[in-house]
Amino acid sequence: MDASPNRALLKAATATLVCCVAAGCTTGSRQNASAPGVADAPMAASDLQSQYQKVIKQALPSVVQIQSSRELGSGVVYDGKGHIVTNAHVVASQKTFHVTTASSEQPLTARLVYSYPQQDLAVIKLDKVPSGLKAAVFGDSEKVEVGQIVLAMGSPLGLSSSVTQGIVSATGRTVSEAGGGTGATLANMVQTSAPINPGNSGGALVDLAGHVIGIPTLGAADPSLGNSAAPGIGFAIPASMVKTIAAQIVDKGRVTNSGRAALGITARTVVDENYQPAGVAVVSVKSGGAADKAGLRTGDIITRLGDRSISTLTSLAVALAGDRPGQKTTVTYQRDGHEKKATVTLGEQ
Repeated sequence: MDASPNRALLKAATATLVCCVAAGCTTGSRQNASAPGVADAPMAASDLQSQYQKVIKQALPSVVQIQSSRELGSGVVYDGKGHIVTNAHVVASQKTFHVTTASSEQPLTARLVYSYPQQDLAVIKLDKVPSGLKAAVFGDSEKVEVGQIVLAMGSPLGLSSSVTQGIVSATGRTVSEAGGGTGATLANMVQTSAPINPGNSGGALVDLAGHVIGIPTLGAADPSLGNSAAPGIGFAIPASMVKTIAAQIVDKGRVTNSGRAALGITARTVVDENYQPAGVAVVSVKSGGAADKAGLRTGDIITRLGDRSISTLTSLAVALAGDRPGQKTTVTYQRDGHEKKATVTLGEQ
């Protein structure tokens, strides 16, 4: 399965079950019919429904549909100047797009400002800003908690302004877009059970305060099912990273501070005599980069980063995703059949 929600169908279901246990109840007793839990349930459901509708009215107008010659996806209005943030894999290699906003009767034209595949984020800008364009309110990723009710908004299967519901299943996930998307490894992702379908990429994951807490980006694949979608497991880039990257693109036209750690090498996975992944071979070393300063050179085979075993390029990317530029760590590597170690001050990607 392609890891991107543009090509994957994720299904999730949530249900609320209200149980009433009538202790000592007999056929002649009617007192439990008005038990507080039962009487309060309809009002609680009504309140929750009203809150859903309030949030949808507040946040959905900031979610747009993006159509390129190859892809269909979603985006979130970043500001009142026509900037829209979305996934890099939605824009792909395209430079121009058609965008349908909540206030436009006909698709509007937009152009790419900058794409940053390393974080699977991009910003496009409307050629003409329609009246009533509403910028989204981005929330604080640090306050996102497991169990929070969230709504996913976007254009699944081309059905614009669609909404699905779920919870935050986990935070701080590190996932790789292997086999789909941009191929990036993304840290601190928000995991959600809200159904994310093809076309939801680049849309909004919204909390009950109406704040965007993430950008739905990819879904999990289940190897036991032939890498088809794993139901109810989707991932969103946290709002903090979205704001960091989008702000740089809008202000400077590019990303100047990624916050992503790097060794400053190009590399490839190597296999052992049993054709099993056995490490990452250094193909080239960036002059003046972290690896170069630590003494690594072409031909070295990296087997550990800190206390994490490295067997593939993906495992190296995942390990680096958990670190920060400027952080010191130990690289364990093989050179001419001998194991060596070097202390590395990580650079920035």
